[in-house]
Amino acid sequence: MMANKSRRVKRKTEHAPRKGFGELFFLHKSLFFIGAFVLILLIGVMSALLYVSNNYTITNVYVDGNIHYTDEEVMNMVMTDKLDKNSLYLSLKYRNKEITGIPFIEKMDVEILAPDTVRINVYEKAIAGYVKYLDRYIYFDRDGIVVETSGEPSSDVPLVLGLNFDYIVLHEKLPVENDNVFSEILDITQLLNKYDLNADKIFFDSDFHLYVYFENVEVSLGTNDNIDEKVIQLQYILPELQGKSGILEMSEYDSNTQNITFEEKK
Repeated sequence: MMANKSRRVKRKTEHAPRKGFGELFFLHKSLFFIGAFVLILLIGVMSALLYVSNNYTITNVYVDGNIHYTDEEVMNMVMTDKLDKNSLYLSLKYRNKEITGIPFIEKMDVEILAPDTVRINVYEKAIAGYVKYLDRYIYFDRDGIVVETSGEPSSDVPLVLGLNFDYIVLHEKLPVENDNVFSEILDITQLLNKYDLNADKIFFDSDFHLYVYFENVEVSLGTNDNIDEKVIQLQYILPELQGKSGILEMSEYDSNTQNITFEEKK
């Protein structure tokens, strides 16, 4: 028998012709549009970032509202890294931002005055005075609420003596016998500030009569009666007592008697 010889038939593979750019664009035009849009968007973003970087670099800084800290100290608190040198970034970073961990400051914000100029607005906690307790200085507000504790005394608000309490709790009222004393402290500190009188300390005796100290001069103001008139007169008297030491008695002063005496200590 003769064996059947199988023949292998080779099929020729036909290659599809390559599509031109126009045909590819027609078939995939949506992809081209998306790619072109992304490219234009990237170019726009890069251009905007370059413009902001070149034109919004801070060269001038103003600080407003700070009492306990210098302008330089506030700037160092706010501008802590390289990005903070950009006015737009800094203003967004500190928009209505509450501050934690910094004594006496409640919040700060940054206002753009010009592309290269900003103003840092500082909102400090309203401090009426401070007391000393266990080697710490306890600062309280107009309602007697403890707002801060510090290891350093302040030269901006007076040290208050004569208040008796056994403990303190941060953000709670000082547990004193007479709560009305805090409104008296606020009244006297505001009056002293109004007339640019910088007291070292104020003292309340057991009857809550008020004494204010200016270096070596002790001023006895008595009760809160006629306190406005007493402080008005005090602003004229203190310059005459510069360099002297003694007790200025004003507890009986009013617009009718005008009784004021000074007992100088030798």
